[in-house]
Amino acid sequence: MSTNGDSFVHLHVHTEYSMLDGAARIKQLLGAAVEQNMPAIAITDHGNMFGAYDFWSTATSMGIRPIIGTEAYFTPGTHRTDRTRVRWGDGGEDDVSGGGAYTHMTLLSSSTEGMHNLFRMSSLASIEGQYYKPRMDRELLSRFSTGLIGTTGCPGGEIQTRLRLGQYDAAREAAAEFRDVFGEGNFYVELMDHGLEVEKRVKTDLLRLAKELNLPLVATNDLHYTHAADADAHDKLLCVQAGATIHDPKRFKFESQEYYLKSAAEMRHIFRDFPDACDNTLAIAERCESSFEKRDLMPRFPVPEGETEASWFAKEVEIGLQRRFPSGVSDAHKAQAAYEIDVIIKMGF
Repeated sequence: MSTNGDSFVHLHVHTEYSMLDGAARIKQLLGAAVEQNMPAIAITDHGNMFGAYDFWSTATSMGIRPIIGTEAYFTPGTHRTDRTRVRWGDGGEDDVSGGGAYTHMTLLSSSTEGMHNLFRMSSLASIEGQYYKPRMDRELLSRFSTGLIGTTGCPGGEIQTRLRLGQYDAAREAAAEFRDVFGEGNFYVELMDHGLEVEKRVKTDLLRLAKELNLPLVATNDLHYTHAADADAHDKLLCVQAGATIHDPKRFKFESQEYYLKSAAEMRHIFRDFPDACDNTLAIAERCESSFEKRDLMPRFPVPEGETEASWFAKEVEIGLQRRFPSGVSDAHKAQAAYEIDVIIKMGF
């Protein structure tokens, strides 16, 4: 992967696979990143890995390095099977997201093993941790942290939530715990700047925490659509998610129109006081390389000598037809059987 000192890699990206929240279609998003000569880009959809292969294969074909990740939903310190709502404060807007059900964390795979671990955790989050959202927990992270890079995440993350509530010591303790789980150099303090007050309120404490724990900084833009002009369409998508109209003053909406694929120059200008946070996006991208191996996972069946699975399958179907229609098989049924046999054989089933 070739880079230069003026480049930038987006590591917090929501595609169309962030259901009713992300409006960036993979092909168009990657095309725009390639046009801007970006060396790599991540996918970090909300609580799922559904778009991983689509993203990886499309990016690979377009010559840009794909970084497979997710913005995970995390339990607020509880086990994933615990459906208890948790409050760290008075339960206001600054408290735990989802009414006390979950926080957020950005996770990136630095290797194929790490990507597989994300698949495992994502599956277990859905099977065992579903409570409004599919939630991971500390136990899963401890088991499957190999090959992963984590960050403090967005304002909905545990660290930022603690900081907003004035609980610096608890935030520091949680960050130190995550640093130890991921391993030295694998846990970053994530800086965002969409011009929001909620981001400005915790910035000083985030920087203090990074310094005290010797955690590297990384700059991100919480990308939800490809172009700045897409903000209006994305706003309407959020209306669909909330079941509200565009004229509802109480509806859920983003308080900024800055969630697009910003250029490297834009990102470096925004974080001009923290050039290392931008440089670290390139360093992370250099570390991240995962791939999919095409494997035939269909079971193999023993067949009589002189037969193939396809020929024996066709004969078994013929036997079944004779048994099902002892008075004779109609031309229509023969044609349908032949069609279905052909489809199954062509698909390799």
